[in-house]
Amino acid sequence: MRKLLYLAVAVVLAAFAIQSCAKKQTGSDSAEADDSKILVCYFSATGITEKAARRIAALTGGTLHEIAPAVAYTDSDLDWRDSLSRSYVEMHNRDFRPALKDSVTDMSDYNVVFIGYPNWWNTHPTIINTFIESNDLKGKTVVPFMTSGGSNIINSENELHEAYPGIMWAKGLLMNDVSDDDIKDWLSEYGL
Repeated sequence: MRKLLYLAVAVVLAAFAIQSCAKKQTGSDSAEADDSKILVCYFSATGITEKAARRIAALTGGTLHEIAPAVAYTDSDLDWRDSLSRSYVEMHNRDFRPALKDSVTDMSDYNVVFIGYPNWWNTHPTIINTFIESNDLKGKTVVPFMTSGGSNIINSENELHEAYPGIMWAKGLLMNDVSDDDIKDWLSEYGL
């Protein structure tokens, strides 16, 4: 009876070993890597954040999605020195929610969602709040990334964590002057 039990255990272990080898040969040795469906969302008023988003999408195989305002920003809207400009008014009322061109994004096929944006007043633009509040991010890993002329991403990350504590936030990245290797190192922290 013992020999039969040992034989059964040996067969199960051999089958498991063969299956593991087969997965490695086909490149699917990680269920997480197989199941990671990535959406790279971005808001870009001048094209800089779009370029960063495209780099992330290229390195992850993710799908790009633009977070577009219902009304595009003009150069005068983006004049941060003008207290009457659209961006100034929006950013000095943190409850402001700019309308989106497409209010809801189908995220049902994705389990990792990158959200990228430029630095406005040392944080994320309020349109990012509109996007987050318009979409169901439950059960998704949300990864912020930012472009900036001189600030870091820390304040923005803190504000996002505080405003949306129910979201599974991953560590973000400031995309200024980062190499593809830097991005790959950052992504590898999440198995991507």
